[in-house]
Amino acid sequence: MSKGFATTDARLPAYVRLRDTLTARIAAGDWTPDWPIPSEARLAREFDVSVGTVRKAVDGLVGEGLLERRQGSGTYLRAPSFNATLFRFFPMRGGGGEPLSIPQSKMILRSVTEGPAEAAEALGTEDVIKIVRLRSLSDQPVLFEEIYIPRARFAGFETLPDTAFGPLLYPTYFEHFGVLVKRATDEVSFGRASDVVAQQLHIKTDDPLAVICRTAFDVEDRPVEWRIASGSAEGFLYRSEIN
Repeated sequence: MSKGFATTDARLPAYVRLRDTLTARIAAGDWTPDWPIPSEARLAREFDVSVGTVRKAVDGLVGEGLLERRQGSGTYLRAPSFNATLFRFFPMRGGGGEPLSIPQSKMILRSVTEGPAEAAEALGTEDVIKIVRLRSLSDQPVLFEEIYIPRARFAGFETLPDTAFGPLLYPTYFEHFGVLVKRATDEVSFGRASDVVAQQLHIKTDDPLAVICRTAFDVEDRPVEWRIASGSAEGFLYRSEIN
């Protein structure tokens, strides 16, 4: 039996109502990236719609990046990892010219606090958890990050054991709190290194910085993270390909 559409406006096409319903179930944590979602035939029976309607709804979610099809295996929840994309602005290379690989993360601080004005405005609350991290490539410090997440969505984050964290935060958001990041916006500006940032990045105070401000959103387009990442402007590179 169908659990009913999350969107009940009958004026909307069935595939739109089904797409919104599947999105709501993703947001509720009904599925994980490790297991396929129900087949199109099963969803058609559950919601009493045609397989074509299900396929159109699923196609929409694949196009939005929420789901991905795996040949011969099924359709899965896609858990995007935006964290590593910050490193596209700092394309460091090894002595032989090869790109440096997986970023390492050192957790410096996790605490409940009152967020600064910019974070409070982006997240809609001052009641936040502050995270401070140092990101490195092949043991070379690249990014110093101050991250703020709403305490209401991530209650207990500050008490998680260190073993809960890998090099990327977004998997932890999903696995422990059911928060799936769908998209993020980055704004790049330039500034000067404070004493704290300079010490962490092994540069001099007042050295030029590239500063990336990021706001991340969940599948319902609610802001779930605001961060400011600072790196030496000497290693900064912006490249855009226009077709």
